Amino acid sequence: MTIIEVPTGNVYPIEILPVADTDYESLSETRYFFNWKEEKEQELYKLIIKGQNDIQGLISIERIPSEWRIHIRLLTVSIENYGGEKVYEKIAGNLIAYVSKIAVADFGELACVSLKPKSSIAQHYINKYKMNVTGMTLSIEVPEIVALINLYDHD
Repeated sequence: MTIIEVPTGNVYPIEILPVADTDYESLSETRYFFNWKEEKEQELYKLIIKGQNDIQGLISIERIPSEWRIHIRLLTVSIENYGGEKVYEKIAGNLIAYVSKIAVADFGELACVSLKPKSSIAQHYINKYKMNVTGMTLSIEVPEIVALINLYDHD
């Protein structure tokens, strides 16, 4: 999995790892849009460039085995990776693809990944990640999950 430095086009390999207790010291709401300490009891992952410690994006998930689904509780990129002047791109897509891989590992062909986006960004998820409107959430299932994984994961 990789991200792209927008100004230069350079490609960097990434790692997606569980958030460590020591990470919370640097997870300010100003830089990451949410108070991530409120998610501390959830399953959280961070995206970093291999060999670096700076967190480029975060995701919080909830596994719902009775529905063969993983629900994305929160997803964000750091403030410098947001909007038209972002430093790196493909952060959110990599995080969603990573969660999709977990869903396939857990639930096989019945896997589903869902999220409840802010209304202003819902169409972005539909267009970019091929998510479908499913009630109050958006979701993606197999075979679209497999296509998303293949798009982002080239390891």
